[in-house]
Amino acid sequence: MSVRRLAEVQPADFAFTQDNLQWAEGQIAKYPEGRQASAVIPLLWRAQEQHGGWLPEPAIRRIAEMLGMPTIRVMEVATFYTMFNLRPVGEHFVQLCGTTPCALRGANALKDVCRTHIGEQNHVTADGKLSWLEVECLGACSNAPMVQINFDYYEDLTPESFEALLEDLRAGRPVKTGSQTGRSCSAPLGGDTSLTDETLYDGSVVGSWKSRFSEEHGKGDATVTETAGRPEQNSRPEATVAKSGKDAEGQTSDKAKTAPAVTEDTSSGSTTVGTSPKTPASPGVAPSEKGA
Repeated sequence: MSVRRLAEVQPADFAFTQDNLQWAEGQIAKYPEGRQASAVIPLLWRAQEQHGGWLPEPAIRRIAEMLGMPTIRVMEVATFYTMFNLRPVGEHFVQLCGTTPCALRGANALKDVCRTHIGEQNHVTADGKLSWLEVECLGACSNAPMVQINFDYYEDLTPESFEALLEDLRAGRPVKTGSQTGRSCSAPLGGDTSLTDETLYDGSVVGSWKSRFSEEHGKGDATVTETAGRPEQNSRPEATVAKSGKDAEGQTSDKAKTAPAVTEDTSSGSTTVGTSPKTPASPGVAPSEKGA
């Protein structure tokens, strides 16, 4: 990262507008006593917006006073985060992504357009409309090459469409944000190639696969497919044991021998647990304890 220094020419003073001051006080009030420094980034951001897109040194001092912070601490924040511009920028500040995905898709040609129509980096045009800066990845790699101008992204640019975009901005004409080729989000350039069947989205295919399968493969095939490869429930040895109490060889299982019997007294409505219906267990004594 290059060294970030304050601009040589600075305004004499800075003060928030009344509306911005009330907003700033509301931000500070969100934090408990002694933690007001947590509001430093929102206040710096609002000061930059108020001051035409860049952050002057008097604003840094003013915010330090409001938050009870040493000025150098606020200066550290302002010079560390590249979202804070420390020198004047144009009305339309172009941040051009120059990292690998955009470079492979033509970002260098966009830089040439900037040099031709604006000048070198950090230079503001004479009319104050445009300035530009190369930045790190802006996170729109699928739509490369792209630029961020103020708060908006402009993607899928070519040198020709980028030139037209800058001229429209300079002239105050309306511009289209997002992809400049008309594609939706990060969809393929030639249009969607999968999941294009409209019935996938209108609900008509929900639950209809069985009838469609039957029509194509014959009646009843869908039911056979559902149970294919699944053994009959009663053919499994463990199912037989669970029902009869005998193992696969016809012998009474150990579990069936030791399991306590459960009987219900229909006259009293109570349930008795014991080793068999004829020998109920003593109240309060588990079957295993009685046998011991």
